Amino acid sequence: MTAPTTTAPTDDRAARPAASPPTDGDPFDRDALPAPPRATAVLLRSLLTPMKARVVLTAVLLLLQQAAVQAGPLLVAYAIDRAVPAFRAHDHGPLIAVAAGYALCSLSAGALQYGFVRTSARVNQDVLLDLRGRIFRHAQALSVDFHERYTSGRLISRSTTDVESLRELLSEGLQELITVILSFVYISAMLLWLDLGLGAVAVASFVPLYLLIRLYRHRAGRIFGLRSTAIAAVIVKFAETMNGIRPVRAFRREADNDTAFHALNSHHERVNGDAILEMARYVVGSRLVANTAVAGIVLWGAHRVASGSLALGVLAAAMLYLRRLYDPIDRLGMFLNSYQSAAASLEKIAGLLAQVPSVPEPERPRALPALASDIPGREVVFDDVRFAYRTGGEVLAPFSLTLPAGQTVAVVGSTGAGKSTLVKLLARFYDPTTGRVLLDGVDLRELSVPELRRGVVMVTQEAFLFSGTVAENIAIGRPDASREDIERAAKAIGAHDFISALPDGYDTDVRKRGGRISAGQRQLVAFARALLADPAVLILDEATSSLDVPGERAVQRAMHTVLRGRTAVVVAHRLSTVEIADRVLVMEHGRVVEDGSPDRLITDTGRFADLHQAWRDSLVQGQAE
Repeated sequence: MTAPTTTAPTDDRAARPAASPPTDGDPFDRDALPAPPRATAVLLRSLLTPMKARVVLTAVLLLLQQAAVQAGPLLVAYAIDRAVPAFRAHDHGPLIAVAAGYALCSLSAGALQYGFVRTSARVNQDVLLDLRGRIFRHAQALSVDFHERYTSGRLISRSTTDVESLRELLSEGLQELITVILSFVYISAMLLWLDLGLGAVAVASFVPLYLLIRLYRHRAGRIFGLRSTAIAAVIVKFAETMNGIRPVRAFRREADNDTAFHALNSHHERVNGDAILEMARYVVGSRLVANTAVAGIVLWGAHRVASGSLALGVLAAAMLYLRRLYDPIDRLGMFLNSYQSAAASLEKIAGLLAQVPSVPEPERPRALPALASDIPGREVVFDDVRFAYRTGGEVLAPFSLTLPAGQTVAVVGSTGAGKSTLVKLLARFYDPTTGRVLLDGVDLRELSVPELRRGVVMVTQEAFLFSGTVAENIAIGRPDASREDIERAAKAIGAHDFISALPDGYDTDVRKRGGRISAGQRQLVAFARALLADPAVLILDEATSSLDVPGERAVQRAMHTVLRGRTAVVVAHRLSTVEIADRVLVMEHGRVVEDGSPDRLITDTGRFADLHQAWRDSLVQGQAE
């Protein structure tokens, strides 16, 4: 028996933080990914910068549209104080000019509104298209450890519910905000120009409204953050239940799931109720302030008209302006509603996009050396490698290990021994905490992802098939492969006969996760995919552990084909898989405790000999039964 070298790590330069283990926390705040300072503003700016010209055009159109709209009351004041008296004196010119001006302003406002809506709609849709694409691309680029702790349901919530909140803000709320701001500027200027006293009182009435808006923003911001988290929890629970519907039915989890879902749904209902209540308080308060201000200004203005210090047309125009000034206040509340919801959602999206892969791309990637024609596969070296989670808990103790090119190595051991972690380091799903993993002398961290994936392919315990045809799933191994190449790979693996027997042969749609074919058949498709990719290093992570005996035998026959002429690391759950290996590593508690050929370790008195004897006893017992 040969023990591997276990030395202290010497390559401090290679040390990196390792992945965090999945954690379970409160279901209402477990999805929190804190965004860095100003990350939300930076994200919004990056979304709008490519369409700066259209954003400016949108602003100009709305500016001109509001100017045309707000000219109406001014024309009314002129008509009452100048045009009507002139008309009585048989001078029709001023009244005709007022009517023509009003018609021109109305037509211009309509045309400008049409241009604004069309332009802003294009901007909004382009922003949302860009944002959804960023979320999807970034989620794919994040490392495996992120997806192990951040559920797919929360990613779905980020790209659907949260993006939808932003859509409501951009398509509806933002126009309301800009309209209110422009109305306030135009109307305040018009009122001050018409009559300084009336204008000053109207502007002063906005002070309590401003304080009311600030209070609403403060209270609603917290509520909408909770609402975004609550709906994400509902989506996660729903997706989790539907994805696990078979064990749900098998273990009669319907009632328990219904109880848990009801709790999440009720929490979401309560948070929504709090948001509606805050909105109601704001609307009532804003209307009270606005109506009180209008009543006071009307009484004071009427008194001044009666005393002759204010023209009737000016008072009429002031009343029209005030109604236009205060009417959007309710709509401003709707904008604040959309804004708080969108701000909470955008912060969560910014937090997601701010996550960086724990397995980053190299700044200056290297290429693997050319394969030698007389040497199959590539050499794999674990150089003083250690792996631990950020929160502590060593998974792999420091070790060094060399796997010669072309060798098939089986890794065995009890559950939790570190077998899967070892091969995930080789596949670079994780980086070692200290030390290096070398492929033909090149550190995996110096290889680009495409270069690494061409050299190292992993077949997992659960052979995942995507929606589409059997041929399309096999072609994932080499997208440019012809139909002949695909069929040749399937025949070599022994999958051609069952594929040909499917309703549409290679063009049969396997449906969700390959549910149309058996587990063994899915594994054969996965092997055909790996063979078509033709990697120099192949990793099989417990590829037969979930199969019945006939399925296991079919897969083992395929393994002989797919492992030929390449370096292979096979995580073996069943010791029957070890028979095809040149070398066996036995792991316990994150350490390699035995290392040698299968025959040599079987005749020894170590851990592998015990495992092999237990396996043989189980076969004898199974035959006796």
